[in-house]
Amino acid sequence: MEKQRLSKIMANRGMCSRREADRYIERGLVFVDGDPVSELGTKIFPDQEIELSEEGLKRQATQVTVLLNKPVGYVSSQPEHGHKEAADLIDKATRWRDDRSHRRFHPAQLKGLVPAGRLDIESTGLLVLTQDGRIARRIIGENSDVDKEYLVRVTGTLSADGLALLNHGLELDGKALKPAKVAWQNEDQLRFILHEGKKRQIRRMCELVGLKVVGLKRIRIGKIMLGNLPAGQWRYLRENESF
Repeated sequence: MEKQRLSKIMANRGMCSRREADRYIERGLVFVDGDPVSELGTKIFPDQEIELSEEGLKRQATQVTVLLNKPVGYVSSQPEHGHKEAADLIDKATRWRDDRSHRRFHPAQLKGLVPAGRLDIESTGLLVLTQDGRIARRIIGENSDVDKEYLVRVTGTLSADGLALLNHGLELDGKALKPAKVAWQNEDQLRFILHEGKKRQIRRMCELVGLKVVGLKRIRIGKIMLGNLPAGQWRYLRENESF
């Protein structure tokens, strides 16, 4: 059995992200077999016991996750062509008045708040932003089984076998896509349920079968629904909610 980086093992166990693990290690908040570890790059055996100190656990408990109904014109992360980041919408004024969380907003919650997944500039709907690497890993990690649901308005003429191909049989970038669930919602709108999130995936899938996307809205991630959250507003993920 070979030793591995402590931060990698912590991430693999779902304790936090690797970046967060490094921060905890630097601060001496990580214990291996009861002994504190504070040196970055420390390697241990995969079966050793790892614990966070009480302070580390408290830091995790204060991390926030917010649910945003992203409008058109905002990018998920890196600004481009003068457009703003979705995270710029998170402030006291744009918090949904029907948010049932008891958390109080503080600007410090914006530090390290990053999107868990992408939603392109022309798309709307549910976008998760989080300080918690465990949640990001749950949604977009390599082994994530969290599905995402979309309502997609289209124009054009669907090819004869197009619906079957949308469900399974298409390739993007030379790689077969995972099976999806795609069905007509009404005469000009499809409902997509995907288990992966390649760049502009739905738009590119539709192009391959003769359709053009004219509207795309994400309405669900795992067990979390967009619901009545207004466009451009956000709420906290509550303690009794999970993906």
